[in-house]
Amino acid sequence: MIRSFGDIYRTLFGLELSVMFQYRAAVVIWLLGLVLWPVIHMIVWLTVAESKGGSVGDYDAGAIAAYFLAIMVVNHVTFTWHMYEMGWRVRSGFFNSILVQPLHPWHRDVLQNAAYKFLTLAVMLPVTGLLACHFKPTLDPPLWSALVFAPALLLAFLARFFFEWAVALLAFWITDTSGLNELYMGFVMILTGSLAPLDWMPGVVQSIAAWSPFPWMVSFPVELLLGRLTPDEAFHGFTMQAVWIAVGFGVIQLVWRRAAARYSAVGA
Repeated sequence: MIRSFGDIYRTLFGLELSVMFQYRAAVVIWLLGLVLWPVIHMIVWLTVAESKGGSVGDYDAGAIAAYFLAIMVVNHVTFTWHMYEMGWRVRSGFFNSILVQPLHPWHRDVLQNAAYKFLTLAVMLPVTGLLACHFKPTLDPPLWSALVFAPALLLAFLARFFFEWAVALLAFWITDTSGLNELYMGFVMILTGSLAPLDWMPGVVQSIAAWSPFPWMVSFPVELLLGRLTPDEAFHGFTMQAVWIAVGFGVIQLVWRRAAARYSAVGA
């Protein structure tokens, strides 16, 4: 008999892990996409740096390589796909089975995400190592910055997961969210620093990013790992992560009951 919340999580994690094993080919394809884009961006910016005498801003070739390899790993750990899946769940009637379960649906989605990351990190980390051997990144963060990277990465995942799950709930009111999802991913690419470091962006873009959830999902832990932040900036980053976790979780709690009621009312 399952007697505790922890037992439920362990059981569901095992189930999600077995599902991921059944879809190994799809998992590999997703992983290739996550590796390919940062490497393309890195090669582009390394080419730009070479044409400018070896650097872009205060990033030399080694710093550019370190930045985009870190982006690749952090994006892998923090990304979610539930915005794309939520519309299908609503249209297909998949939520019929979810609504009768005792746990809120986001619990299972967290575990599904964790199962995917658990499997694919075994491939992602060696690939990162091979790329590092080729591109020669320079990475020398202060000890305090390296030590707080792991908690920053965990909070980045939670901030991104809850915020994107909250946005995904729009699928209960909008029939086709594909256009909205693509628009959102455009913001993600620019404002998380995935396309280029945020300090290369125009001032107005940096200002918008600072008050949005996006840099705290990706750029903040990356800059911690690279040792580019002061302790005060790190404290501010952790504060903003906590704020956006609270915002995302709060919106889910407020909107979910209305979304579930609407879903039941239309007889899906």
